[in-house]
Amino acid sequence: MLVVNYLKVAWRNLMKSKAFSFINVFGLSVGLACCMLITLYILHETGYDRYHKNIDRLYQVGTTFITEGVEHRQGSSPSPLAPLMKTVFSQVEATARLKPLFEDKTLLQYRTASGDLQSLFEEKGGLADSNFFQLFTYNFIEGNPNTAMDDPYGMVISEEIAQKMFGSAPALGKTIHISSNTNGDHDYAVTGVFRPAGQPSHIDMRFFLSMYGGYYGAFLKRTTNLANNNQFYTYILLKPGADAGAIERQFPAFVDTYEGKDLKEAGFTKKQFLLPVRDIHLYAHTEDGYDITQGGSAPSLYILGCIAVFTLLIACVNFMNLATARSAKRSSEVGVRKALGAHRSALVYQFLGEALLMALIAFGFALLLTYAAFPGFGYLAGKDIHIDAPRLWALGGAFFILALITGLISGSYPAFYLSSFQPVRIMKGRSSGTLAAASLRKGLVVFQFIISVMLIVASVVINRQMRFVREADLGFAKDRQLVVPLRSTDAQKLFTTFKTMLAADPRILSTSGSSAYPGIDNPNDQVLYAEGKTVNDAYDVKLNYTDFDFLQTLGVQPVAGRLFSNRFPTDSVDGIVINQRAVKEMGYTLANAVGHKVYSSFQGHTQAYRIVGVVKDFHFADLHVLIDAYGVMVNSVFNNFNYLIVHMSPGDPAPVIASIQQTWKRLNPGEPFEYTFLDQQFQKNYDADTRLADIVAYFTAIAIGISCLGLLGLAAFSAEQRTKEIGIRKVLGASPAGIVVMLSGDFMKLVILSIAVASPLAWLAMRRWLQDFAYKTTIDWTVFALTALAAIVIALVTISTQAVRAATTSPVKSLRSE
Repeated sequence: MLVVNYLKVAWRNLMKSKAFSFINVFGLSVGLACCMLITLYILHETGYDRYHKNIDRLYQVGTTFITEGVEHRQGSSPSPLAPLMKTVFSQVEATARLKPLFEDKTLLQYRTASGDLQSLFEEKGGLADSNFFQLFTYNFIEGNPNTAMDDPYGMVISEEIAQKMFGSAPALGKTIHISSNTNGDHDYAVTGVFRPAGQPSHIDMRFFLSMYGGYYGAFLKRTTNLANNNQFYTYILLKPGADAGAIERQFPAFVDTYEGKDLKEAGFTKKQFLLPVRDIHLYAHTEDGYDITQGGSAPSLYILGCIAVFTLLIACVNFMNLATARSAKRSSEVGVRKALGAHRSALVYQFLGEALLMALIAFGFALLLTYAAFPGFGYLAGKDIHIDAPRLWALGGAFFILALITGLISGSYPAFYLSSFQPVRIMKGRSSGTLAAASLRKGLVVFQFIISVMLIVASVVINRQMRFVREADLGFAKDRQLVVPLRSTDAQKLFTTFKTMLAADPRILSTSGSSAYPGIDNPNDQVLYAEGKTVNDAYDVKLNYTDFDFLQTLGVQPVAGRLFSNRFPTDSVDGIVINQRAVKEMGYTLANAVGHKVYSSFQGHTQAYRIVGVVKDFHFADLHVLIDAYGVMVNSVFNNFNYLIVHMSPGDPAPVIASIQQTWKRLNPGEPFEYTFLDQQFQKNYDADTRLADIVAYFTAIAIGISCLGLLGLAAFSAEQRTKEIGIRKVLGASPAGIVVMLSGDFMKLVILSIAVASPLAWLAMRRWLQDFAYKTTIDWTVFALTALAAIVIALVTISTQAVRAATTSPVKSLRSE
């Protein structure tokens, strides 16, 4: 009965103060819902690859290249490393290699029984070792995972691709023609179909080709070099109980013994390291930001985690502030109940009960808010977030406990503060601890706005950085550049004819062919060194193989020498155009580089290239990465370009694209026409950062909204407490404006103090976040000026709503009510 009585009293008090109850329940609900949503996202990001049954024993073998003391870390390694590790290290149970296809899209074609050719472009393909599916867990609905990759021309496809190509018919045994810039044109038999696990993996692939067929089948047979061709991702499965650290300690001797000769000839050294597969998504930390797929960001998770905690803390602060602020309203109740014999413990239980009831109501609403907002949040985060039932129940239980703890913590001070009132002092109109309670309220307001100001700074800096990367001068003309993939051998053979036909269109300024274009992964490189130097002085240079018009089509300008021209046919024999960074690394200068040569040595063969020109450094990779040495060579003999780039004149691109499509269909009716815009493709590199900016902006707005609710409640309480004072001031001639300034002044001092404390903390946090970008915006004084202005305006508008209301109330009514 005692518990029931407490609940009745608690419910009666909640209903008696509806505005107070709404602010607290709404604040806690939103705070808990934000925590739930962000926790779901964090669980998703930290849950990569956990579903593999061997996950505790799976490691990736990474490589750190060392050239002239400079280290470059990446997750890939040469192809012979995997079988060698299985032979050398007894702790290794099995190894497997994986190589992503370089192209952004691969052409898959299937000829039906009626003779119709069905074609589609698919993303996310790779070449897999024969025992790949024995290391990694995939849910096969057709075929045997243990033997699916044994056939050199076997392939495993996702259930979605199987349905696209074959409908409801079985896919096993069907023949698909693959046109790949990476592995050539070949027929593959479907040896397996898998259903996605519904859980995230850093190996985000939709189809797998056997590594032993096509171009790379021959490549694997002839390649023994352990220094070059670091294109493969090597995975090892350790035996039960094996120590990964013990293997890593043997790596220096292993590299020296087995790789030393090849490394000496290549002119650089390297180290090997092991990375647990479960950590790859967040902690691969390669210089180009990629492993097999673009990884996540641990600092971003820290930011989001802080936002979740801060939002909940702000809601708790609101509760505590408003509860202590309204303590005077309930002091008479406490005094009467104490005079009638109520023990302090009973009062503590009552007030804690009220806090718990409010927290549980908030938890119920939070569940509804989370459920309603979850689809939109998944879209905002760009993730298909799945949580299995056991983890979902565990998460719900954890947040139920968190709600209880939140209620206890939020209600603890009011409970013990109110229950400590002395009945005699209360009956005389004096409550104890008023100064302490007021000081606590002010401290909590400062704490709230410190968090709010830090979130505003974070939002401003992240959005500025996103605007910076969108608007930065990339060093080439990125607008109105249409990129058409040339996947099949037939499409590549038609390149010259296609280009000639497009050149007749006056709306097209220029066309060009290339093996890669800015913004996508370019696997081609060579280790080059200058005249008078040796391979030990070589530097790794990224290379792009193009036609004569590539640099002109992109609008890249020379700073020394000239660009390629078909007026100089020998350019296609030994010519090379390099950027300023390559000139510096080779030891040349802009004044003397043109006409000199650079050399490449491999397995006893040396090739010389003549420097035709030097171009200004431009961003062939995104702005996360520093501009490195880059070179362009003409590939006019084979014309086997991966892409056709079309620079269109200003105006509506739709008619031009339609015309290009018609030309394509006349020349190559058997293949679908696909295209992308270079600028849009380049911006995809910032998708994760853009999503983070959006998430931070939304949750910052929510946190500020909760803070404003609390400030609104405190302002209303302050105005209510000073009703008599305001009435007297107005009778004595005070203006409404003066009263608004008076009521707002105390709060604005707290907001200004919050800005002063939060600004340096926010500067340190965002400076750390910007370190992930090689090219970044500056955090100048305007960021903090804008933030301060925003915080002051938000607080002032919030406070003024109550201050104006109090200032415009009739003094007769105010004094009469007193």
